[in-house]
This record gives sequence, C-alpha cells and structure tokens, in this order.
Amino acid sequence: MLHNTPHSSPAGGTAVIRKKTSAIRYILNHRELYLMLVPGIVFFLLFRYVPLLGSVIAFQNYNIFKGMTGSEWVGFKWFEQMFAYPNFKRLLGNTLVISLYQLVFAFPAPILLACMLNELHRKRLKRWMQTILYLPHFLSWTIIFALVYAILSSQSGLLNHFIVQMGGEEIHFLQKPAYFRTIIIATGMWKEMGWGTIIYLAALAGINPALYEAATVDGAGRWKQFLHITVPGLLPATMVLLLLKVGHILDIGFEQIYVFLNPATYSVGDVIDTYSYRAGLLNGQYSFSTAIGLFKSVVGFVLLLIANWTSRTTTGESLY
Repeated sequence: MLHNTPHSSPAGGTAVIRKKTSAIRYILNHRELYLMLVPGIVFFLLFRYVPLLGSVIAFQNYNIFKGMTGSEWVGFKWFEQMFAYPNFKRLLGNTLVISLYQLVFAFPAPILLACMLNELHRKRLKRWMQTILYLPHFLSWTIIFALVYAILSSQSGLLNHFIVQMGGEEIHFLQKPAYFRTIIIATGMWKEMGWGTIIYLAALAGINPALYEAATVDGAGRWKQFLHITVPGLLPATMVLLLLKVGHILDIGFEQIYVFLNPATYSVGDVIDTYSYRAGLLNGQYSFSTAIGLFKSVVGFVLLLIANWTSRTTTGESLY
C-alpha cells in the first residue's frame, strides 16, 4: 500500500541552495564593508547586550564576593522598597516634569536652529556659526556649572553685581527652587542645541533643491516653502528622535542634575537618578540601584512601544 508522504520538491531545495550561495557570494564580494561592521557589533555585544545579564541582581540580595550565582534570591523586595519610599512620588514627579520641559523647550530648539542656519547662504559665516554653537557640547557639566556660578552666584556673580549696582537686592538664583528647573533647561539647551543641529542639517541637505525651485516658480514665498517642503522633509528625522526621546523619558541627565542640585533645591530637583546614586551606589546597595534602573528601562520600553504605534498610525513614520 502506497502512502503519500510530504516531501520537499527538488526545485524548491535548489532554490534555497541558490539563495544561500548568492548571499554568501554577496558577502564575500563586499567583505570590506562587512569587516567595518565588526567593531560596532562587538561593541554592542560587550557593552549593550552582555550587561543585560546583570539585571538579575535586581531580584537578588547581591553580594560582590558570592557573585550572581551565589547571591540570595529575594524576588521583588527591592522594587517594593523603591515604591514604599515616602518621597518616591516626589522623585517621579520631578523627573517627569523636568523631562516634559526638556521635550517642550529643548527638543524643538535644534530644529529651529538648523532651519535658521540653513537660511545662511554665506558658507564661511555658516561654518563659523556652526563651530561656535558646537563648542559647548565638548565642555563637561562641571565646567558649565562653574560658568553658571560665576554669573548667578549671590556673592560674586556678574548678574547679581549688576542688580546691586542698579539699586536692587541680591537674588539667590542657585539656592531658590523657583529658578532650578529654568536653569537646568536653559543650560541643557545651551550645551546641546548646537550639536543636535547636525542631524537636522543633514536631513535638510537631503531635500531635493528642485522642490524649492518649483515652489519659487509657482510663486510660493519662503514661509510657504518652509511649511510645505522643509517641514515635511524634516518630519522623518524628527519623529525618530522624538520616539527615542520618549523612550528615555526617565533619563534626564544625572551629571547635569547632580552638579546643580543642593539641599535647598531637593524639593524640585531631586530625581530618580540622584536618589539611585545616593541610596544605591553610595550605600553599596547594588541590587537596589539595579532595580531602579530596570524599572526605568521597562517604563521607557512600554512608552516607546505606545509612542511608536501612535506615530505609525497617525503620521506613517515609526522606528519599525
């Protein structure tokens, strides 16, 4: 009795073999390009993916002498301790508020600056402006705080000296909670605004000049050209960076906050990262600080998925 058993046809198997051979041949023909990928792949494997294994210590009472395999498992103890912290709502609120301010004020700044630089037709002036605007990016936050202190200090600051000379009273800018978030956002914009324009200038350079020429022939002015050509041309890059920013909504820059923070501004400036540094690292509670980092990562990942889906359904632009 004959039975019909499913089997792969010779033609199908031959097609698969041809595809594999073609792929191997393509890689060999472009081996120099693929070799250039090796350092990047190794970097991501060693410094991005391998460290993910250390996330398990968030569920352990980690002991550096026993390691991950010998440390005691405690489940969600550190997460419960984090949520039970009396000031956790304040930490989360401060983090979200500062991140929202960065999103509203700091995020559009490089876009506007790139559009203004793009309107400069003198190449030498444009290069000088770009160089001057890029320089603050290479300064550390310690140096920037020193510059801000020299300007806003209540004792020797230039601004308070001017206020006193005009008959006013000294203002403690760096000690008053009302000024803390403004200083954080302003210094962040000054430091990173110029550097952030690189991506948007590249996006502007990719817009076909024929579109502007056609718009000029049709009688469109500079403003209409900006609305109907420049803005759509910037939309893909803007949406990608916006989605990445949403994914890092709880990462607002520990170094910047830490150098400007003082006991007088804890009520508005103490954020999740500074609390993690004090409670986790300074006290040697590595599992606790890892639990905080894992919490931030999960929240950022969920927000990224939601924002990516929203962007794909509304604008058609998304990360994947």
